[in-house]
Amino acid sequence: MRTKLFFDTEFTGLHKDTTLISIGIVSECGKTFYAELTDYDKTQLNGWLSRNVIDNLTLGDKQLCGWDGDDTFSVGTMENLKKDLSLWLKHFEEVEIWSDCLAYDWVLFNHIFGHAFNLPKNVYYIPFDICTMFELKGIDPDTPREEYSNMTEGVHKHNALWDAKVIKKCYDKLSCL
Repeated sequence: MRTKLFFDTEFTGLHKDTTLISIGIVSECGKTFYAELTDYDKTQLNGWLSRNVIDNLTLGDKQLCGWDGDDTFSVGTMENLKKDLSLWLKHFEEVEIWSDCLAYDWVLFNHIFGHAFNLPKNVYYIPFDICTMFELKGIDPDTPREEYSNMTEGVHKHNALWDAKVIKKCYDKLSCL
């Protein structure tokens, strides 16, 4: 049975040349991975991204990777991210990826490894989207996620790890319907 990983990304815009700013992943068993990139295209930033994404980054500009119990964090280039995420994914025998409105997220996840054919062997090639799950359960897919998950305290919307935790909570609640 595959372990479910819930993830979110923050990136420089809804366009084909977007670059990854951060990625957050939480496993169904509570292990987390959070990374901030230092080599995203800063020329693509606008005021909204600066206020809502860049201001919610938490690790700073250092080149580092660390572990704190079940939490792993990484700061650095895309190459650092590929190495650190590959190492973290080895903790799981087989994983499936879940996200929310995952079109850009999935493309950026694949880009970390070069392309889809370079994904680690334990990553299932078909991603899953909680938007579809909302629709199938008869709930408006545009439902505010923080409200639905009851995670309105200390909201850190547009921080990739926070958003991944919200996605997991939504999934858990939807699965019980």
